[in-house]
Amino acid sequence: MAKIQTPQPVRGTQDIFGEEQERFHHVVETFERVRRLYGFKGVEMPVFEPTAVFARSLGETTDVVSKEMYSFEDRGGDSLTLRPEFTAGICRAFLSNGWQQHVPLKLSAHGPLFRYERPQKGRYRQFHQLDAEIIGAGEAAADVELLCFADQLLNELGIADGVTLQLNTLGDAESRDAWRDALVEHFQAHKAELSQDSQDRLERNPLRILDSKERQDRPIADAAPDIDAYLSNEAKEFFAQVTEGLDACGVAWTRNSRLVRGLDYYRHTAFEFVTDRLGAQGTVLAGGRYDGLMESLGGPATPAVGWAAGIERLGMLLEEPKAAGPDAIFIPLGDGCEASAMKLIGELRRAGVSCDMAYKGNMKKRMQKANAAGAAHVIIIGENELANGVAAVKNLATGDQREIVLSGLVEALTA
Repeated sequence: MAKIQTPQPVRGTQDIFGEEQERFHHVVETFERVRRLYGFKGVEMPVFEPTAVFARSLGETTDVVSKEMYSFEDRGGDSLTLRPEFTAGICRAFLSNGWQQHVPLKLSAHGPLFRYERPQKGRYRQFHQLDAEIIGAGEAAADVELLCFADQLLNELGIADGVTLQLNTLGDAESRDAWRDALVEHFQAHKAELSQDSQDRLERNPLRILDSKERQDRPIADAAPDIDAYLSNEAKEFFAQVTEGLDACGVAWTRNSRLVRGLDYYRHTAFEFVTDRLGAQGTVLAGGRYDGLMESLGGPATPAVGWAAGIERLGMLLEEPKAAGPDAIFIPLGDGCEASAMKLIGELRRAGVSCDMAYKGNMKKRMQKANAAGAAHVIIIGENELANGVAAVKNLATGDQREIVLSGLVEALTA
């Protein structure tokens, strides 16, 4: 009989375990705690959507839609796509469920996303993100609140040092259109000198040339006109309100006039939290205002602003997590002791005490296992202890050992 070949994981996916899982859980747990402080409601989205949700919202000509989406036809002949990001699906849900009645609506989500891109440090084909959106608020105060949320999250994760908030304005529709025309004119004059990717973008997404990583593009991109010369008075005032709000809240920021979002529905604020601790791919959290997105999905004009952050990338910046051991590990010794230990473990767990059992090995090996697990206490139950209605409880930090009546174990370990 031929040897069965063990299946291997799909390239760009990961099995999260041990320390990596502790980091992952800590990021999500912190996000959930902080989002409640800001009054964001959690939302769970389908992992797949009609392909049109992303094709319309991300733009047919973007790399995500043309090269990276996992799309497939289901048995009914409908084109479906595994979600490559959260925002479009949340906007679809907002429109299809009639959530307009709740505006301004503050929503948060986290979970897996899917993109067929080259796997690299902190980037996977199935990856995970945190997401926060404020829908139905056109005021600069919404942008400030979202940025404060992001800043507090990074601080509470303990990774804010070395992370810089880069901020820009894309102006209102009038400002953006005027700037776009000036950029096209500038890049058109240097088209032959641009990389092939940038030449392609000149036709379909010229703003993206500004953040090109190709060496030959940088002198041309750096010489391109800034948006400031094209900002309307209203756009200038909006950006001033954002920066003044951040200053008032003590959120440090730096201006990056080359920070862009390529799609036409983005307006006003664009931002990235950037670190130098992850190599060239240094963005850990990014977002912006997308006042035109709802219209691209067939809805009414609805202002909105949001951000997303990679859970894996945030986890990589964390200090090594301290593994939390159980409150107690039971060591049963002798006939009938294991069943009694299981009964006591059930009582302790229902009382909120984390505990486990060391089943195998001699006393020395079981004690070694308890120490290795980081347990706070060892509870020894032998035939003599059962006969006397007590357990020997040893504090592994101090080495102190005492006998406690079985009915008082819960109280002793929760005191």
